[in-house]
Amino acid sequence: MKKVAFGKTGEELSEMCLGTMMFGERCDQAESDRILSAALEAGVNFVDTASLYAGGVTEEILGQILQGRRDKVFLASKVRIDTAGVVESIEDSLRRLQTDYLDLYFIHAPMRGMDPIQIMGDLDRVVREGKARFVGCSNYPAWLVTHSNCIAQQRGWPEFVCNQVPFSLIERPADIEILQQAYVQNLAIMAYRPMCMGLLTGKYTPGELLPEDSRSVTDKRIAWLLDEFGDAISGLLQMAEEMGVQPADLAVAWLRANPGITTPIIGVSSLRQLQANLSAFEFDLNGEQYQQLDEMFALRDLGGEITPFFQPFRRDLELVQR
Repeated sequence: MKKVAFGKTGEELSEMCLGTMMFGERCDQAESDRILSAALEAGVNFVDTASLYAGGVTEEILGQILQGRRDKVFLASKVRIDTAGVVESIEDSLRRLQTDYLDLYFIHAPMRGMDPIQIMGDLDRVVREGKARFVGCSNYPAWLVTHSNCIAQQRGWPEFVCNQVPFSLIERPADIEILQQAYVQNLAIMAYRPMCMGLLTGKYTPGELLPEDSRSVTDKRIAWLLDEFGDAISGLLQMAEEMGVQPADLAVAWLRANPGITTPIIGVSSLRQLQANLSAFEFDLNGEQYQQLDEMFALRDLGGEITPFFQPFRRDLELVQR
């Protein structure tokens, strides 16, 4: 597993970040332990979680299975500021995770009417108290990252070192301003939902009936996106077959080759899924292959349709207090 520089932190982290949202949701502690063990053995040293996942059960499971190997991982967790305070939430997360500190503490998402000065001040407190080494944000528009970091700079507080956003060949709202900002300011970008709800894995074939046991039964976006990107998805499947790899491998390899992306977050619910996803980190695309995929999925600003909160965050004049 390759290591990459994580923004301006000075940390060298695995190119893959292990997402744990399914721990306690779709896999029990024993399977979660097998997944973590295999990831560590493969060279993964970056683990992402959140206080919201499974109502806190995910963090509790991680706290159990990280015993004796906490020092082997760069551990990140998040707080939803619409449900809990920054300082109170990290105390609860540390207790559940059975650790004294987090390597990275995120604001999970903005909230209308939020007070960035208070939020950045609270994050300063958790860093000063040794409860977090670095702080970051998730789902922030570029202007709010800059606004928050200017507040921190003026007061000598820690700045956001990264932004975690949904990003894939299909889901690319961050392609407008967010990646550009991160690139020039040396902010790390963590990409979640890299397979876009399974659409880039080969699970769904354009022109064929949707599987009855799939997420498409309850998530109507899948049928719409399959129709919207049918030709591109068919092209991805054909390209993967010609290269002798899985479609998901190509989707992740494209992310890895994108100079604006630091690390894809790979969330799995079984050891089998993890083992299948690790192969995406074993080969690199050349420039021609990257361009072919990039052009196959023509850039469209679909943030409002796939990720509904991005458009309001970009346009809401009252997102933060003045």
